[in-house]
Amino acid sequence: MLPAEPRLVRGDLGPPKGSEAGQADRAGLDLPPPLVHDPVVTTNEADQTEERRHVIPPEWEGMRLDKALCDLCPDTSRTKIQEWIKGGGVQVDDEVLLRPSTPLVQGQRLVWRPVAKQRRVASGVVRFAVIHDEPSFAIIDKPAGLVAHPNDGVSGGTVADLAVEQWGELPAVQGPDRPGIVHRLDGATSGLMVIVKTEAAGESVRRQFREREVSKSYLAIVHGQPRFESEWIDQPLGRSERASDRISVVPSEEGREAQTFYEVRERFDGYSLLECKPRTGRTHQIRVHLEWLGHSIVADKIYTGGRTHKALPADAPVPRRQCLHASRLSFSHPDGTGPVEFEAPLPEDMAAFLEWLRANRPEQS
Repeated sequence: MLPAEPRLVRGDLGPPKGSEAGQADRAGLDLPPPLVHDPVVTTNEADQTEERRHVIPPEWEGMRLDKALCDLCPDTSRTKIQEWIKGGGVQVDDEVLLRPSTPLVQGQRLVWRPVAKQRRVASGVVRFAVIHDEPSFAIIDKPAGLVAHPNDGVSGGTVADLAVEQWGELPAVQGPDRPGIVHRLDGATSGLMVIVKTEAAGESVRRQFREREVSKSYLAIVHGQPRFESEWIDQPLGRSERASDRISVVPSEEGREAQTFYEVRERFDGYSLLECKPRTGRTHQIRVHLEWLGHSIVADKIYTGGRTHKALPADAPVPRRQCLHASRLSFSHPDGTGPVEFEAPLPEDMAAFLEWLRANRPEQS
């Protein structure tokens, strides 16, 4: 647990000076995407992919091979992972396995090499704002629409690429295509991220994330009004069987534990502002948990809740990306000098919508 009084740093979160793209991203309501892509560039990436390894832990005993790889490669679809397996790209204890459903055994050595594919190379990229910078790490405010690191669809113009451009060579504690990255935010989510600049800082912050010593708070504007003022959501998550790019609440034996605590900050007619504090860090966790609760995030294009929401007039300034912002982040300083805490206010698109709700949709008595 962190000591009670961390140093709080509030950033001046304007875009970098001289960055027209950054100014457009933070001021406009036309998200996503802020990236302007070049035409698809076909590249032979076989020489750029690196072999990856993982030893199966006790809690993964009996887990399907494809599900394990989905957990290890959260930015890759289950369909694509099954193609890796069927194409002979995955070995377990030096044996090539071709069946995605093969159950795993504790202690087995899993080795795989991601398969090369066509990617889009981003140009006209928006910039992140640096709100804290020191020799071992930096804190940035990532705008919505900026991807954290290269994935199946995007190569170049990511947070990882821009961090190298800004600070030079960075430690690749999560793989060669993720320099400086120790955690991630969804592309359409804005807010605070840590960029590590030394190996020691990378190992320290990564360990704190792994051992759940990092405190994270998100602000979310959701549909409806929760029944309670605060609540723990404790529902396991796993890949959806209906859509490989979706996460869903699943039975405990089929998924991984996931807990999210939320508090209601403001209530409106048909909407609410929540502060969410995830204890675990599963892919899409807050978005899936709030959808399961019946209060999906406004403008989320994937986790919509499948229901009719209170209609808004056409001139309401609804952001064109999910209303989710990583607003606070605290952890122990990598040099051992104590806890630090960072805060980023709402970006302009969410702030404008929140002010509109206050003026036009007050809570009904």
